[in-house]
Amino acid sequence: MSNHDDLEEGTALNLDFSKLNQIGNDGHPVVPVVGQDNETGEVLIVAYANEEALQETLKRREAVFYSTSRNEIWHKGATSGDTLALIDVRVNCEQNSLLYLVQPEGQGACHTTREDGTTRSSCYYRSITSSNDLQFFNR
Repeated sequence: MSNHDDLEEGTALNLDFSKLNQIGNDGHPVVPVVGQDNETGEVLIVAYANEEALQETLKRREAVFYSTSRNEIWHKGATSGDTLALIDVRVNCEQNSLLYLVQPEGQGACHTTREDGTTRSSCYYRSITSSNDLQFFNR
């Protein structure tokens, strides 16, 4: 498995504590966005939005993010069909993060898939079992 596969499909805990520092050093003018299922309350994804992504989200009424790794606007589900229909956008007290309340349209919210090829409903599909280990769980 490649390092990317180890991160997404492995059971070793390897958190990237430098991510926010990298975003800041690269000059990305973004805020974190939590995508939450409006009906179940399940957190589906944490991503980033710049001003353009937020305006596109409001215009399309579907979640649009800014990909800090690709340096581009990312309309969630544009290629997979797994879009996140926008119910509401909320801003936190310090106006430095957003909450997108969404209705998943399609199979799931994560770009990864289960062993059987089906899309995962959320990007949060593993639990920490020790200081070094992860465990998959099914929903």
